[in-house]
Amino acid sequence: FVFTCFNSNEKITEDVFDIWMKLLLNVKNSVLWLIKSSDYSESNLKSQAKRKGINPSRLIFAEKIPLNEHLARHQCGDLFLDTFNYNAHTTASDSLWSGMPMISLKGKSFASRVGASLLNALNMEELICKDKKDYYESALRIAKDSQLLKKLRGKLKKQIYSSPLFDSGKFTRDLENIYINLARFE
Repeated sequence: FVFTCFNSNEKITEDVFDIWMKLLLNVKNSVLWLIKSSDYSESNLKSQAKRKGINPSRLIFAEKIPLNEHLARHQCGDLFLDTFNYNAHTTASDSLWSGMPMISLKGKSFASRVGASLLNALNMEELICKDKKDYYESALRIAKDSQLLKKLRGKLKKQIYSSPLFDSGKFTRDLENIYINLARFE
């Protein structure tokens, strides 16, 4: 099972990393696929994993690559794990657009509510977690139930094409109409 988080490494707090390591401990043959922000962060995260009883080789760091290749590699992940204090923004959109489900913990600040907002817009509220315990249990349940993962992927695929979130044509038309109406009032 491939847990992913392509957020910048500085968004990874001790709280979220502890949960991720607990997931790796409890999901056999799982890995955590992260983006490589720097050699220092890679070394530090691998060191922390080892301290928590996880073989550092189970943390895989992806190099930065061109956008089309980055989007394509999302197909290799199973579940995107959002960070807490500062959620994924563009990275979450990329993950969801690519068809990879994401769980997110709804926080109190704007930056910690983006993931929940995106999931809400896609009618995927079942992936919005209310607290850290729910976040862990949701990720564990999805990782251990291949039928649930398949169901979530199927629902997400339908929602991508029916939700206004990714309907850039409608967004463009609506924005153009706003500009036209504003110009009429001058």
